[in-house]
Amino acid sequence: MKMKLMMAVPCGLLLAAMPLVASAAEPALPGYAADLSQTTVSGISSGGFMAAQLATAYSSLFTGVGVIAGGPYDCASTYPDQSPLQNAVTACMSPLVAAAGADAAVSWGSAQRRAQEGTIDPVANLARQRVYAFSGASDRTVRTMVVDQVEKYYRLAGTPHDAIRYRRNEAGHAIITARQEDVACAETRAPYINNCGFSQSAELLAHLYGARSQPASTAALTGSIVRFNQREFVKGSRASMDDTGYAYVPRDCQANACVVHVAFHGCQQGAALLGERFYMGTGYNEYADVNRMIVLYPQVRPSNGIPPNPKGCWDFWGYSSEDQRRPDFQTRSAPQMAAVVAMLRRLGQPRATASASAPAP
Repeated sequence: MKMKLMMAVPCGLLLAAMPLVASAAEPALPGYAADLSQTTVSGISSGGFMAAQLATAYSSLFTGVGVIAGGPYDCASTYPDQSPLQNAVTACMSPLVAAAGADAAVSWGSAQRRAQEGTIDPVANLARQRVYAFSGASDRTVRTMVVDQVEKYYRLAGTPHDAIRYRRNEAGHAIITARQEDVACAETRAPYINNCGFSQSAELLAHLYGARSQPASTAALTGSIVRFNQREFVKGSRASMDDTGYAYVPRDCQANACVVHVAFHGCQQGAALLGERFYMGTGYNEYADVNRMIVLYPQVRPSNGIPPNPKGCWDFWGYSSEDQRRPDFQTRSAPQMAAVVAMLRRLGQPRATASASAPAP
């Protein structure tokens, strides 16, 4: 089954029978005095679109972005005569011809206009970002002609040539690993984690961080996964975000200021459906362990009601907007992006001291 969106049409997933990973008893996300001056973001599929969206809307916060099988900022507004949902499932995924697909010039114009309006950060920040994009030739879900527009968008933004890496190979619609147990490289099927013989997360992060990078660890991980109450960061009734979020915190980051990378899963890859498979099995933690990096794994869960999000996709076309007549999915007020930025700011807060956390006598 391809990882199509099809959000407007009820699908046959047996979601009602599947337990959601969430609990009101989860602890609050701690502060780790993280260094937010070198924050980066990446994602696969709907998470790739979300990464592109977040890196532009909050460009003052992000110094790098990785877009795996996704398209440029505000892709779902490409053709004004179509609804954002229609754009999302056609122009932004599998256009029949290039002329009907995503358009970097339209995305760039949208970013300039919204920056002038003050609903996103200044677009001048984009020229300082480092960019990684990826497309597989066997991907029929988000075609290469769509991913091409990510590179073109950043060219229009003035990003230097050597700051952009665009990788292509024969892969299907997936994030790439070198793990034998994962799906064969050219296939497109759940869990959309494919073995193509290299760690894409490590390659991506090495490009985004450049000279400061060390090779990913091959030893046992030193850190731990922190589960936290994600709901405290979510505003509004349509966000479709899970109750529980996750972060990988290396041992060195318990006492030292570490950078932060945000990793967005794709459709049908959230913990509600895959458990720990994405946040433990895609290689981000192995890189983070030796590079003083916290990896934040926000979570979306499926919804068959309101909002319509049966496959647990990140919102790059407007289902989370409270006013459906005026969708704000591409602005700083979008509930999912605002929630993730609030999580980042929490990670940047000072660590709790023993005395501060101890009960009063």
